[in-house]
Amino acid sequence: MKKPEVILGSQQRNIEEERRYRKERLAASFRLFAKYDYDMGVAGHITARDPEYSDHFWVNPFAMDFSQIKVSDLVLANHQGKVIQGNKPINKAAFAIHSRIHEARPDVIAAAHSHSIYGKSFSSLGKLLDPITQDACAFYEDHGLFDDYTGVVLDLEEGERIARALKNYKAVILRNHGLLTVGRSVEEAAWWFISMERSCQAQLLAESAGKPIKIDHEQALKTRGQVGTFQAKINFEPMWERIIKQEPDLLN
Repeated sequence: MKKPEVILGSQQRNIEEERRYRKERLAASFRLFAKYDYDMGVAGHITARDPEYSDHFWVNPFAMDFSQIKVSDLVLANHQGKVIQGNKPINKAAFAIHSRIHEARPDVIAAAHSHSIYGKSFSSLGKLLDPITQDACAFYEDHGLFDDYTGVVLDLEEGERIARALKNYKAVILRNHGLLTVGRSVEEAAWWFISMERSCQAQLLAESAGKPIKIDHEQALKTRGQVGTFQAKINFEPMWERIIKQEPDLLN
């Protein structure tokens, strides 16, 4: 059980407060994913590294509807796949993917993956997003492609391959599968997923109508610096305020 090399999200929060903070944002992210129709059966998972034990992460219980998840439902698992806290099992794919990502990327606090419609549609093209919109520039030269598909991810070796494709990026497109995003906070991982899903939708729509004009390299990099860095937490905040007002039970 590793002690953390993780900096707390706020100097004013102790470990217990930081744990609660991450779990609340994690539960809220599941509710938001449900609202946006990113959930599909038992597929999809978002994880948050525990602030005290860096080789443990909080995750959704297997087969629980995203729209029903509360803070108290979240399960704590370690990188060996053992459930440490909670009385429900976790998704095997969630363990195989997220444990390897959290291990490979100590800077990552949270990771998000689901079978959202536009993300999985775009992933079937086997290519990266183009810088055709301001929002898409957030991912310019900052996302990878896992250019393979071998079925449901159930073994650790496959999770390790996905982590290698992610490199030091904020996101990776899993060919014929969907999207996966990471962040230095739960808010970041969730927002990057939402933004990337919408960027996939925009590119699919644009390509169906004609040939999109790409933003040039220099401007794409400049725009990434403006919209692809610290804006994620800011963009998540209005959604957080709305969901806890509409569904305050998620905090239970």
